[in-house]
This record gives sequence, C-alpha cells and structure tokens, in this order.
Amino acid sequence: MTTVTLPEKTPAHTGRTPGRPGRRGVQPLALNIVALAAGLGGWALLSLLGFEDLPGPAQVAARGGEMIADGTLLDDVAASLRRVFSGFALGTLLAIPVGFLMGWYGVARGLIEPYVQFFRTIPPLAVIPLAIVLLGIGETPKIFVIFLAAFLSSVVATYQGVIDVDKTLINAARVLGASDLTVFVKVVIPASAPFILVGMRIGLGSAWGTLVAAELIAAQEGLGFRMQQAQLYYDLSTIFVGLITIGLLGLAMDRLLLLAERRLTGWQERR
Repeated sequence: MTTVTLPEKTPAHTGRTPGRPGRRGVQPLALNIVALAAGLGGWALLSLLGFEDLPGPAQVAARGGEMIADGTLLDDVAASLRRVFSGFALGTLLAIPVGFLMGWYGVARGLIEPYVQFFRTIPPLAVIPLAIVLLGIGETPKIFVIFLAAFLSSVVATYQGVIDVDKTLINAARVLGASDLTVFVKVVIPASAPFILVGMRIGLGSAWGTLVAAELIAAQEGLGFRMQQAQLYYDLSTIFVGLITIGLLGLAMDRLLLLAERRLTGWQERR
C-alpha cells in the first residue's frame, strides 16, 4: 500500500502573507470616523477648558449656518473655487507637456531645468509684490500666484516620471519596430501616469495653500479674504469656518484625483 504525503500548505496555497495573521484588518473608513470623533472631542474639551477663547464645534457650526443662510459662505466658496481651479488647471496643463519635454529631450532639459529649479526655491508668496506691479490688482495676479504653485509641483513630478521609465520597456518596444512616437505614446505616457497624478495632487495642495495669500491682493470676496477680515475683529468662529471649508474642499478635490489615479493606473501593482 502506497502512502501519499500531501505537501505542506504554503502562503501561496493559503492566500496569507508570511508573518501576518489571517484576520482581516480594520476598515480605513472606520479608522477615519474614529479619528474624526477623537478630533472633535478634543476640540470640544479644549473649548470647555477655556483654552485661549477657542470657539467650540457647536459655536463654529452655528456661525457656519449663519454664513450659509445669508449667502456669504457660498459666494466666498464660489470665488475661491474659481481661482483655485483656474490656477490649478492652467498650471497642470502647462506642466505636463513641459515635464515631458524635459524628460524626453536632453536639449529641452538643459534649457528649461535651471529655470524650474530656480523658481522652485522661491516661495510663490514672494512673487505677490511683483505680480501686483506687473499684473495689477484684479483676478489675474491671484490666479497667477496659484498657477505658479501648481505648475512647479506638477512639472517636477512629470519630469521624474519620464526619466524613471524602465529602459527595458523602451528598448523592447524599439526592437519590435516601434517608432519614437509610438514608444512615447504607448510606453512613456502610461508608465509616467502615476507620477503625473501624484504631482497633480501635490500641486492641488499647493494651490489651496497659496489661496489665502493670493486673496490678499485687493480681494472683495473669497475664503481667504473672509478670514483676513475676521482677523481684524478677532472673530475666531469665522476664521474656523474658513479653515474647515478650505480643508473640506481640498479634501474632496484630492479624493477625486485619487479616484482618477486608481482608475487610470489600475495596472500598477499595489501593496
């Protein structure tokens, strides 16, 4: 009688990762809810303790309701969204082709990279006085400052994505008879897409981070403008409403970009 010995189950057979337990992890959404509840609880506690006249969540929510009711908050959100979206869209649309040129052509890299690296060391906020002198005090300088912040983040990410494309893929495509245009469209662009989308997310954060300073330029509406006006009257509740609104809008736009990243880079191996 022949005895058949079954092979010992390996991680590949069990579907488990070596060194990790076989139980499911905590859902990220549950962790997000716990973190949000803990943050609100800590905020309310500090307010009750009278920490530097800090307004509590209920007081800020009430002020936000008042601003929504009289239309102030909605007008400010519309103005700020228009500026951020315009600057971010223009910066991204210019950064992607410039990044591709820098990464694909050595001559373009040598001509453009010094300027990109130079302006990266200059905070966009430092450009505000120059923007006012050259562009006036209308919407153009506000959008330009936001554009500059988004452009510098996106162009570096795009450039890095192009130069990091696996040379084996490029050589294999050329061996199969692909032209430079085909290699660029079929290999370089898809391989650099994750870098581009990450650069867009960083650029979006930079655009929102620059908004408040951009609205220093003779603005009459906008979240940054409203916060600066509230500062003059020590209106902390209005300042908190502006901060929270900016954070929520930025988070929503970032989630949309993250969703686009997952859809466009579904082929990429993830942990």
